[in-house]
Amino acid sequence: MPWKPDYLTAEQAAAFVRAPGVDEDELATWCTAASRAVDTKCNRQFGKVDTLTARTYRRPAAYDVVSGLWLLEVDDVQDVTGLTVGGTAYADAGVTLLPDNAAADGRPYERLGFGDCPTGPVVVAAVWGWSAVPAQVVGACKLQVSRWAARRDSPYGVAGSPSDGSELRLLARLDPDVSTTLAGLSRRRRVG
Repeated sequence: MPWKPDYLTAEQAAAFVRAPGVDEDELATWCTAASRAVDTKCNRQFGKVDTLTARTYRRPAAYDVVSGLWLLEVDDVQDVTGLTVGGTAYADAGVTLLPDNAAADGRPYERLGFGDCPTGPVVVAAVWGWSAVPAQVVGACKLQVSRWAARRDSPYGVAGSPSDGSELRLLARLDPDVSTTLAGLSRRRRVG
């Protein structure tokens, strides 16, 4: 699975939308757009790099009084195989992976905890990303694509009939059901 993939294929979207005559290229475009909208909403992506990759973090760590650790925000990582910090295996480097219980909860690690404040850039090598795309991400993409499919037949963003009392304005923002579906997956980035 690549970094920042489409979380939904055109075939999956076509099966969900059930809109005859919708071009597969158009559905593929909507799948990509819905995937990036999910990334933006959640402030993270749900793909995974294929190999161990080094990344440099220059932001200063922030001290957490509760844990007594200096925290450094990193990109999401679920697979800790080969994870190194400054060229040393993370366990030997005295680094704590946070949040606690992330693996048991099916969540990624988002921060590294240090006993002493790291000085200068920190180079971390990991297989970055999520081991699998969460089901609610796929569901949110399906909802958003279906909204855009309905939008094609809605002049000026209005669906239904005013005379029948079923008029509905299609919002220019992310579908509210998509936002609800993604609750709990958003990442709040801390600034050191």
